[in-house]
Amino acid sequence: MEWLSVEFLLALMNIVLIDLVLAGDNAIVIALAARNLPKEQQKGAVLWGTVGAVIIRVIATLAVVWLLKLPALLLIGGVVLIWIAYKLLVDKKDHAIEAKPQLWPAIRTIIIADAAMGFDNVMAVAGASHGSSLLVILGLIISVPIMVWGSTMFIKLLEKFPWIIYIGSGVLAYTAGSMLTGDPLVKEWFIANPIVKWGLVAIVVVGVLLAGYWKKIYGSLVSINESGHLTIPPDLEQGADIQPNDSFEAKRDEKGRMILVKSRG
Repeated sequence: MEWLSVEFLLALMNIVLIDLVLAGDNAIVIALAARNLPKEQQKGAVLWGTVGAVIIRVIATLAVVWLLKLPALLLIGGVVLIWIAYKLLVDKKDHAIEAKPQLWPAIRTIIIADAAMGFDNVMAVAGASHGSSLLVILGLIISVPIMVWGSTMFIKLLEKFPWIIYIGSGVLAYTAGSMLTGDPLVKEWFIANPIVKWGLVAIVVVGVLLAGYWKKIYGSLVSINESGHLTIPPDLEQGADIQPNDSFEAKRDEKGRMILVKSRG
């Protein structure tokens, strides 16, 4: 891939968007891990924790880039990335991070937590880089200011424009489709059959987006069984903190809609 070619710039744009969608969540982890430190130590913990996390991520991503050159591993990576793209749309992440009151334990927590949570970012950037170490390094350099300074702004942007997450998921799904069709075992066949190749990529992208949308819309609906009992999906039960001993009173809101008001029994 030539430097500053259209293909290179498009791949870099994909990596930037992937970092915006996936790295912002890691920034929250960094902030949570440092929150119990004195104010004068928090910036140092964030800075050195981020440096350590980025070094580990560079090594991990370059290792994945090398591994993805082996036959069949692009296929496996593509399937994994499809799942990551889907989970991005339907998951509600819980940031249960212990805040350390000392500087070095806080830095260690940041590095360990970022490494544990960074698999999706590593896999996505590796897939989007098309084997280019330069793209990997540029993508991770771009992710540093996002992780350190951009998390709050981007999270607010996502809350205001939730459709942005679908763009990010679509980019991940597109990268997954490209990985599936670019594996050495099948690459030549797909080159000879471009319609099938782009058809498969389109099916992956549309399938992920529709599956995520369906899960978000219909996976949170309350249903009524034949006995007249309400069936509440696990995600809604957890999000609303509904317990087995809760009781509800039916009321109407200001728009005349039926609502259930929870009261602990």
